[in-house]
Amino acid sequence: MKRADIIEAAIEAHTWDMLVIGGGASGLGTAVEAATRGYRTLLLESHDYAKGTSSRSTKLVHGGVRYLAQGNISLVREALHERGLLKKNAPHLVRDQGFLIAAYKWWSAPFYGIGLKMYDLLAGKLNLQASRYINKAQALTNIPTLKKSGLGGGILYFDGQFDDSRLAVTLLRTLEDHGGVALNHAPVTGLVMEGGKVVGVHWQDGETGQTHEARARVVVNATGVFVDDLRRMEDPNVKPMLSPSQGVHVVVDRRFLPGESALMIPRTDDGRVLFAVPWHDHVVIGTTDTPVPDVSWEPRALPEEVDFILETAAQYLSPVPTRADVRSVYAGLRPLVKAAEGTDTKALSRDHVIRISAGGMLTLTGGKWTTYRRMGADAVTRAAELAGLPRRMSLTEGLKLHGATAEDRPEPWKVYGTDAERVMALPGASVRLHAELPYFEAEVRWAAQQEQARTVEDVLSRRTRALLLNARASADAAPRVAAILAEELGRDEAWQAAQVQAYRELSAGYMLPGGVVPADMQAGESGAVRPA
Repeated sequence: MKRADIIEAAIEAHTWDMLVIGGGASGLGTAVEAATRGYRTLLLESHDYAKGTSSRSTKLVHGGVRYLAQGNISLVREALHERGLLKKNAPHLVRDQGFLIAAYKWWSAPFYGIGLKMYDLLAGKLNLQASRYINKAQALTNIPTLKKSGLGGGILYFDGQFDDSRLAVTLLRTLEDHGGVALNHAPVTGLVMEGGKVVGVHWQDGETGQTHEARARVVVNATGVFVDDLRRMEDPNVKPMLSPSQGVHVVVDRRFLPGESALMIPRTDDGRVLFAVPWHDHVVIGTTDTPVPDVSWEPRALPEEVDFILETAAQYLSPVPTRADVRSVYAGLRPLVKAAEGTDTKALSRDHVIRISAGGMLTLTGGKWTTYRRMGADAVTRAAELAGLPRRMSLTEGLKLHGATAEDRPEPWKVYGTDAERVMALPGASVRLHAELPYFEAEVRWAAQQEQARTVEDVLSRRTRALLLNARASADAAPRVAAILAEELGRDEAWQAAQVQAYRELSAGYMLPGGVVPADMQAGESGAVRPA
């Protein structure tokens, strides 16, 4: 559907059953849940789907081994259940991934082995594969780059691995399949209030500047780390809900983790869990947990966070990844719900939270990608009660997401599922965007035609994952992407030039200092916050 048609549908003179603000994991999950229950649903996203936290995860669909260690059994059980459902419902996006806990101390294997057997039991019938002890030779077969000195074997367990922003795009397509309407680059600028109640929103078309109004029987604030911004539109003095925390990841070449397994470090020097995970023929290593006072759309990794990740990896891997080996570094903000003053953010719950304002706006925050479906189901049930909507069952436990297929395809076509043949039939299906990137020109056309991609950043950061896999190569590919988008969207050369400049400024923030960065890429993005 063309953008003009989506806008026309969004401004129809009727009251929506549910209006969801925010196009990340929680917002998309809520909107899909609402639409599949038969509620008339509109979703508005200020920037792009998964622009914030939802494209910056560790790429895991998991129960949370660390939460098990904290004794949060109910959260782990729920997440493991959702992990199993997501693998069934989106097999083109989720796969089994083995994780090795390397044992360098005599007690490590039995200690972690017992805990992971409980992990298996909590997953029940939806368990992926049973955890097991492996000896030193087997450990080195799984991860040939493990340091050999002192290695006594390890525990191999299984979780899910996925592509976060591609799941977001898949949920967008699923929402559209079920009659929902969604629009990106459409910031909400204010709330419509009547008699002290929130009855709709004012929103702006980010491309034309035109303003519109949308009314709904219930408004859902699912804007992630920006929920407090929206809550302040209703009550400027409202007490903040969140204590945001920053998580950083670095991406390096596959040679640092050439085997089939991921590495899980169960306790780092600061008490966190660290992962090194194979992803799109690269390796994602992370994460950190740094409290931050403010939120922005483009958080930046601190030098000490990058050093911590690389120094921790160096204790386990040989060869050791260095700053010179980092292809991209990205940071995401976790929407952690406030706890007592002085609580360490590592100890805050990842459970989702629902709050209802005095004006009847429902805010959904917290949680994680693995439990997005459950978050949406809980939010829609509560929102329907608030709005007095007909009570309807949730159908999403068994809902196959758009494109779902078990057919195995090579990169990069697998993520398109049943749409892959249509993408490959477009012009440029055999022309790479860059020699160091796994993506093709046809994917840019598909992103513009079918996935609401409107900018070079939309394509290179979230429809493809070029920005995260190799920031410098993605910047080199920007002019060609801009040219294809201009052809698809009817843009001129001035638009192309502006897009390339904006993207190069953005991508410079994903490169570590010390590399050769062109002069026109030195300025970083301001990170100014627009309402979600």
